[in-house]
Amino acid sequence: MEIMRNIYILYSIDLSVLCGALLLLEANELTTNCSQDYLKNVLTDMSPKTTTMDLSHKFTCQPLNLDLSPFSKLKVLILSHNRIQHLDMSIFQFNKELEYLDLSYNRLRNISCYSLLALRHLDLSFNDFNNIPICQEFGSMSKLEFLGLSGAQIQKSDLQTVARLSLSTVFLGLKHLSYYEEGSLPLLNTERLHIVFPENADYRFILYDGIHASKTLEMTNINMDQFTSQESQKNPLLESPTGSKTSYLLLRNVDGPWQEFFQTLQFVWRSSIQQLQIQNLTIGAQSEFKLKPFNYSNTLMKALKVEHVTVKIFSFPQDIIYLFFTHMDIENLTISGAGMPHIIFPNYPTKFQHLNFANNTLTDELFVDTLQLPHLKTFILQRNKLEILSTVSSFAIKTSLVHLDLSQNLLQYADGKDCYWPETLTTMNLSSNKFIGSVFKCIPKSIQVLDLHNNDIRTIPREIADLKALRELNIAFNSLTDLPGCDNFQRLSVLNIEMNSIISPSLDFFHTCQEVQSLKAGGNPFRCACDLRNFINLEKKSQGLMIGWPDAYTCEYPLELKGIPLENVDLPELSCNTPLLIAVILIVGLIWTAVIVVLCIRFDLLWYLRMIAQWTQTQHRVRNVHLEELKKTIQFHAFISYSEGDSLWVKNELIPNLEKEDKSILICLHERHFVPGKSVVENIINCIEKSYKSIFILSPNFVQSEWCHYELYFAHHQLFHEDSNNLILILLEPIPQYSIPTRYHKLKALMAQRTYLEWPKEKNKHGLFWANLRAAININLSELGKMNKSQTISELQEESYTSSWKINTWN
Repeated sequence: MEIMRNIYILYSIDLSVLCGALLLLEANELTTNCSQDYLKNVLTDMSPKTTTMDLSHKFTCQPLNLDLSPFSKLKVLILSHNRIQHLDMSIFQFNKELEYLDLSYNRLRNISCYSLLALRHLDLSFNDFNNIPICQEFGSMSKLEFLGLSGAQIQKSDLQTVARLSLSTVFLGLKHLSYYEEGSLPLLNTERLHIVFPENADYRFILYDGIHASKTLEMTNINMDQFTSQESQKNPLLESPTGSKTSYLLLRNVDGPWQEFFQTLQFVWRSSIQQLQIQNLTIGAQSEFKLKPFNYSNTLMKALKVEHVTVKIFSFPQDIIYLFFTHMDIENLTISGAGMPHIIFPNYPTKFQHLNFANNTLTDELFVDTLQLPHLKTFILQRNKLEILSTVSSFAIKTSLVHLDLSQNLLQYADGKDCYWPETLTTMNLSSNKFIGSVFKCIPKSIQVLDLHNNDIRTIPREIADLKALRELNIAFNSLTDLPGCDNFQRLSVLNIEMNSIISPSLDFFHTCQEVQSLKAGGNPFRCACDLRNFINLEKKSQGLMIGWPDAYTCEYPLELKGIPLENVDLPELSCNTPLLIAVILIVGLIWTAVIVVLCIRFDLLWYLRMIAQWTQTQHRVRNVHLEELKKTIQFHAFISYSEGDSLWVKNELIPNLEKEDKSILICLHERHFVPGKSVVENIINCIEKSYKSIFILSPNFVQSEWCHYELYFAHHQLFHEDSNNLILILLEPIPQYSIPTRYHKLKALMAQRTYLEWPKEKNKHGLFWANLRAAININLSELGKMNKSQTISELQEESYTSSWKINTWN
C-alpha cells in the first residue's frame, strides 16, 4: 500500500512542487535519487576510464550538480527517460571525446548550449521545448551526423543554424505540434528525415515539405480522419510536387478513410518517389465509398509495398480495389497481411516483376483466370490457402519466374499429375506444407535452391528426374530416416537435414555426396554404433563441414549413451571393421602359434604336456579301480622288469625315488621276491599277478634279454585277458626299430600302440617324471592288511632268503 501511495503522489502533483517539498516523507522518498549523495553513489562505482555511461531511468526529477569531469574518456552518454527539465551543456566541457549524447524522453524546456566538437549523435527528441532547440553552437559541430529534435512550433528561423551542416539523419520526435511554418523542412541538409507525429497533427504540409528535404523520408503516426470534412481548407497534396528529392517514402501507422489515402497516394504518384512503403494501414469506415479516377501516368514509382492492412469498411467493391492496385503496372507490388481472399489482374500483359501477396487468404482460384504476367520474376504467396501444386505450375509456365515462395500453405502434390515450370525458375520455397516424398517428381530440373523443410517427407524416391542444377537443399523438420544420396543431386553443396528421424546414415551418402561443403544434420536421434563411425569421421576429416557441431549432434541410442556428443563417442576401427578384425585375429593366432611352437621346441613343453596328461589319466583310472578286485591278490604297487645291464639305473634312480623312506610304495623285484624252487616262469607270473602295475625298463639291453621278453609276454597277456591298464613302459634309452628281432613282435606292437614314459636327460625334468610315475602306481593298499598273515610272513622269509640271489641268465 505504501508503494501504491507513493506512485499516486508522483503522478498527481507537479514535478517542481515534488522536488521542492522535502518536508513531506512521501515526496522525500521519491526524490532521493536526485540528491547530491545519490549522484555520488551512481558515479562512484564507475572508472575514470569509462567510455560508455547509461544513466537512463535514473532520475525522477532535475539532477543537481551533475559532475562528469572525471570521465575524460567518455564517448557515449545516455540520459534518456528521466525527468530533466533544464540542461547546461557546459557540464560536458571536460568530455572532449564525447561522441554520442542521448537526452530524449525527458522534460527539457530549455538548454544552455556549449560547442561539443567531437559530437556525432545528439538526440533531444520527445521533450517539452516550445521551439526547436537549436543554438548557434550547433553550427560549429561539423562532425554531427544524427540530430534528434522536438518542439511545439517549427519555424524557418530555428533551422537556419544547422542548414549548412551535412547530416545523415534528422529525427523529429514531436510530443506536440501547434504550428508549422511552410518551407521549414527543406532548409535541412540531410540524407534521411524521420518524423513522428503527435496525435491529430496535420501531416499534409510536412509531407509536402518533407519530400523536398531528403532522399529518404519516414513518417509515423499519420491520422487522416480530421481532414475529411475540410474541403475548403488549403490542401498542399493537391498541388504538383515539383522539385521533390525523396526517392523512398515510408509511412507507418496510417489511419484514415479511403478518400484521404487515395489522395495521398495520388500526390506521391506524381512526385520523385520511386519506392513507397506503408506499414500498419487502417482504412476507416465512411458513409459513402467513392473511387475517383486515378492518374497512373507521369510517375517514377517502381515499387509499392502495403503491409498489415485493416479494413473497417464492411461493404465496398473489392474487384475495383484490386484493379486499382494491379493497374499501377509498376515493377514491384506488395500487399501482405491484408486478409485478401482474391486478386484480379488486367486482361492485358503487365510489367510486374515482383509480386508479394504473403499473409492473405488466397486460394487456387487465383489461377483459374489467365494471368498475363510475362515479366514476372519473383512471386511470393507465403501464408495463404493454396492446395494443389500442379495448379500453380500451370500458371508459372507462362511467366519468367526465377523465385517462387509457396511456404506455409496447404499444398500437396498428387502423384501422376504433370508439372510444367519455366526453365528460368531457380529458387523455390515449399516449406511448411503437406508434401510427401513424391513432391520431388514435381520439381523443375532448373532448380538451384529448394526449401522443403517442415513437411511430411519420409523418403526421397530414386526414380525422380536428375536435378543436376540443385546446389542447396533444405529438408529439415521432416521424417526422413536416412541421409539422401546425391545420385540425383550431383552438384549439391549445401544440405540441411536437421530434426529428422535419422538413426544411422547409409554409406550411399558418403559415396555419392562428394561435393557437399555444408551439412546441417543436428537434432537427429543418432544410434551411436559402428554404423555411425563414417559419419563422425566425416567431420574430423573436413572440419567445419557440419553446421552446429558438436552441440547439436548427440546420441539418442543406446540409452546408456543418450545425450553424449558424437565427438566424445569412441568407436575403434578394429571393433567396427569386420575384415580388419578377422585379419588381426588370424595374425595374432599365427603369432601365438609360432610362439607356442618355439616354446615347445625350446623348453620341450610337449613332453611336459604329455606327462601331465598321462598323470591325469592315471589318477582317473586309480579312482575308478574297485577295491574288491584289489583285495583279491594285489600285494605290491609295481613289479619292475629290467635287464641286468640297466640294474645300476634301477637301483640308484628308480628304486630310491619310488620307495622313498616312508615305504609307502612296495616294489616287487626278482632278486627280492622270486621263490626258490619254483620255475622262473612261475615266479614271473606270480609277481605279475600280485603287483598292481608292471613296469618295464626298455633299452637296447632289454631287447637283448630273453627273460625280459618272457616277462613282457606274460604281462601283455594279462593286459588283454583282464582288460586292464597294468602295463607301464619306460624308455630308458632310444631303441631303433631295426634292432628289435623279428620274433619279438609283441614288443614292436606294444611300442607302436601304447604310450610310454621317456626318461628325460635334463635333471630339471626328473621331478615331474617321478611324480608322474608314482601317480601311475600309487594306490591305497592299507585296507589289504587283513590278508593272510602266514602268506605275508612266508613271503618276507622268501624275500630274506633270495635277497642275494641272482638269475644270471637275464643277461
